[in-house]
Amino acid sequence: MSHTALKEQEVSMLRAEIEMLMSERQSLLNTAGAAAVFVANLDSRILPDDVCEAAEMLSKSINNLSEETLRDALEKVKASLIASE
Repeated sequence: MSHTALKEQEVSMLRAEIEMLMSERQSLLNTAGAAAVFVANLDSRILPDDVCEAAEMLSKSINNLSEETLRDALEKVKASLIASE
């Protein structure tokens, strides 16, 4: 295989990997956005303690996201809610 053909194959493989990662990012943004909306709507006063602990763990994970990522996640969920109406 020529050097050019190898480079083209590498570029093709990298492109496929990037597309897969971008697709995975979209799924993760959707999940993070849905989780953020879920946690925001919980009433901790009526939840059992173990559920509150799980919600707190989820909340901390969401809070560890960068502001940009969280904004993207919430926009993704908002867009999917609007599309489903």
